[in-house]
Formats: sequence, C-alpha cells, structure tokens
Amino acid sequence: MLISDTGVPEEHIKRDQWGGETMLRLSDGWCSALDRETFMCTIYENRPWICREFEMGSYECRDERAEFL
Repeated sequence: MLISDTGVPEEHIKRDQWGGETMLRLSDGWCSALDRETFMCTIYENRPWICREFEMGSYECRDERAEFL
C-alpha cells in the first residue's frame, strides 16, 4: 500500500475499489517501475515507503532476486 505521497508517477499506481493505492504490477508480477534488464528502480527518488524500508542488497532482496533470475 502507498501510505504517503512520495511522488510516485500515476502510471505506476493501481487503485482498488475502495481507493487504496498500491504499486502497479505487470503481467509478470513485478513492479511496473522495475527495469527488467538492470533490476533497478526507474523511480528511485520517488519510491514508496515500503521500498525504502526494503534495503537494496539485504538478504531479503537477494532472496527475492534469486527466485526470479
């Protein structure tokens, strides 16, 4: 869920029937802001809070990437 206004561009936001906002996921299940070639965030400066908390290079990050590489 997008909890605060971080400046995430509209094209990367999905709204549910109650108005809740989340990051848009594409048909492959990955975040729409993720560059599929570099695995880098294309909106890094405006990324949501949860992405700021999910430390790049952490064991959680490496585990998630390993499942899809």
